[in-house]
Amino acid sequence: MAEKTKKGLVILAIGSIPLIMTLGNSMLIPILPRMESELGITAFKASLTITIFSITAAIAIPILGYLSDRFSRKAIIIPALSMYGIGGLLAGIAAAWFNNPFLWIMVGRALQGIGAAGTAPIAMALTGDLFKGGEQSKVLGLVEASNGFGKVLSPIVGSLLALLVWYGPFWGFPIFVLISLLLTAFFVKEKKKKKEAPPFGTYAKGLFSVFKSEGRWLFTAYLAGATCLFTLFGILFYLSDVLETKYEIDGVLKGAILAIPLLFMMSTSYITGSKIGKDLKRMKKLIILGFSFMTISFATLVFFTTLTPFISILVISSIGTGLVLPCLNSLITGSVGQNIRGFVTSLYGSVRFLGVAAGPPIFETLMNWSRTGMFLSTAGLTLLLGILSLLLIHAKNPKGAEKKDDNENTLFKRLQVTTE
Repeated sequence: MAEKTKKGLVILAIGSIPLIMTLGNSMLIPILPRMESELGITAFKASLTITIFSITAAIAIPILGYLSDRFSRKAIIIPALSMYGIGGLLAGIAAAWFNNPFLWIMVGRALQGIGAAGTAPIAMALTGDLFKGGEQSKVLGLVEASNGFGKVLSPIVGSLLALLVWYGPFWGFPIFVLISLLLTAFFVKEKKKKKEAPPFGTYAKGLFSVFKSEGRWLFTAYLAGATCLFTLFGILFYLSDVLETKYEIDGVLKGAILAIPLLFMMSTSYITGSKIGKDLKRMKKLIILGFSFMTISFATLVFFTTLTPFISILVISSIGTGLVLPCLNSLITGSVGQNIRGFVTSLYGSVRFLGVAAGPPIFETLMNWSRTGMFLSTAGLTLLLGILSLLLIHAKNPKGAEKKDDNENTLFKRLQVTTE
C-alpha cells in the first residue's frame, strides 16, 4: 500500500508539471480583449503575449532537453518552474505599477516561455524513464489529461482572477508554480544513470542515426502534434472573441464556455491513454480517426453561427484531439532510449509550442479574411495530416518490445542507439 501511495504521489507530481505549463497560455485567453482596452493596444499585439511565450519556449526546449539528458530531469525542471513563476511575477508587477507596461509584460512572458521549456516536454521524458510498458502509456495519457485539465481549468481560473483586477492571472502563476515545485522536489526520485552521459559529439551522432532511419514518421508525428495545438488555440482565440463581441459574454461564464470543448478533450485523452497500452496499430488507427473527427468538425462549423450548435460541433474536434495526442506522446516517448529521450521529446514539445504560438495570430488574420475560408482551410490542414499519418507513421510492433524493461532499450528495437 505504501508503494502504491508513493507511486501515486510521483504521478501527481509529474502530472502537475504540464498542468502548470498549460496555464501559461490558456489562463490569459479570457483577458486578451480586456488587455486590449486597458493598455490601448490592438488585438494582434494582445495575441503576441501568447506568441512570445510559445516562441521562446520553442527555442529553449531543445537546449533544455539536451541538458536534461546530460544531467538529470529534476536538475532542469525545478529551475525552470522557478523561472516560470518569476516571469509571471514580473508581468504582474509591470501591469500593476508601470506606466507603459506592455514591453515589460512581454519580457515577463518571454521568461515564462523559457521556464515552460523545462516543464511538460521534460516531464514526458521523466515518465519514459520511470515507467515502462503499458503503465508508461497510461501515465502519458494522464500527463496529456493533466494538460487538458489545465486547459479546462485555466479559462475559469483566469476569469475569476480577472474579477479582482484584469492582470490578476499574472499574479496567479507564482502560486500555482510553488505547488508543483514542492511536489516535484519531494516526491520525484530519479533512478541513477547506469553510465555517464556521452560527449556531445557522440550524443549528436546518436540523434542523427535515429532521425536518419526513422525521420519520416517522427517528423510526421511532430507535425501532427503541432497541428493539434495550432487548431485548438486558434479556435479558442476565435471563440473567445465571438463570445465577447457578438454575445457580450465575459468573466467566469466566458471561461466556463471556453472550458466545454477542453473538458471533452481531457476526458478523451485520459481514456485513450489508459486503453492503448503499447499497441502501435491501435495508436495509428486512433490518430487517423482523431484527424477525421477534426476534419469533419471544422468543415461542418461553416454552417453553424448560433452558439449552442457551434459548440456542440466543436466538441467533435476536441474529441479528435484527445484521440491523437496521447498516441503521439506514447509513440515518441517510447521511440528512443533514456540517453537521448530528453532531446527527442523536447523537440516534440518545441513544435507543439510553435503550433500554439501560430494559432492566435493566424486565426486572427483568417477571421478578418473569411469565416468560411478559416474553417475550410483548417479542415484541409487536418485532412492532410490524417493522410500523412496514414502513409508515414509506422504501426508494426517489434517482437518482444512489450517485455523490454531496461531504460536503454527502446519501444522500437530498430531505433536503439548505442552511445559507447
